[in-house]
Amino acid sequence: MAEASLYTFNFKELAEILVKDQNIHEGLWSIYVKFGINAANVGTGPSDLLPTALVPVLEIGIQKQDKTNSLTVDAAEVNPPSRKKKTG
Repeated sequence: MAEASLYTFNFKELAEILVKDQNIHEGLWSIYVKFGINAANVGTGPSDLLPTALVPVLEIGIQKQDKTNSLTVDAAEVNPPSRKKKTG
């Protein structure tokens, strides 16, 4: 079987992965993307340059929310705290 070379995630799946990675167990969290903007003259040569906006992704993360939406996960559901047995 061929080895996978690409994995994709929707925004809720990505939020869930990041909630688990940060060991968050409560609250509503959604994906956060910070964009930048730059400009350049772009073309195949000097006679066909066009002003062009370049929009790089600067950061991807999660942010806490007050209400649920289509990007939100509930940390208590996707990453419940582990229950340790009391001894003694």
